[in-house]
Amino acid sequence: MSMNRRAVVKAIASGSALIGISVLMPRIALAAWNSDAFQADNQATAMEALLGGSPQPSADVTLKVPDSADNGAMVPVTVRTSMANVESISLFVEGNPAPLVAEFLIPEGTEADVATRVRMASTSTVTAVVKAEGQLYSAAKEVKVVLGGCDS
Repeated sequence: MSMNRRAVVKAIASGSALIGISVLMPRIALAAWNSDAFQADNQATAMEALLGGSPQPSADVTLKVPDSADNGAMVPVTVRTSMANVESISLFVEGNPAPLVAEFLIPEGTEADVATRVRMASTSTVTAVVKAEGQLYSAAKEVKVVLGGCDS
């Protein structure tokens, strides 16, 4: 198989474009990173930095976490809501050194249902905050942790 000069130039240009995109993508993702919220040392400060206010409790937010976790390094958390126009779902663990543990941006028209595992330093309250139509709604539950998961 022989390649002509035009095919070689085209392959080099395509490869260079892919390398350039791969270099720019992490920078684009980090531009949206809210470092003040993720580095806050208490839950109220993290919520204010991330969401601009405090949520009101709502029965429309379903938070599923275990009553107790043997290993705080992997505590399963599921958050669902049937609210319309959900913009984001954020998870906070009050007793962690950095209480904001996750933020999920929900694209328009997507079912607001997220599941993940979080690390918990000790027995603490897990709070899920749903932002829908500019309003903040929450659900919270205490989880007893036998072995903390933030030290390892």
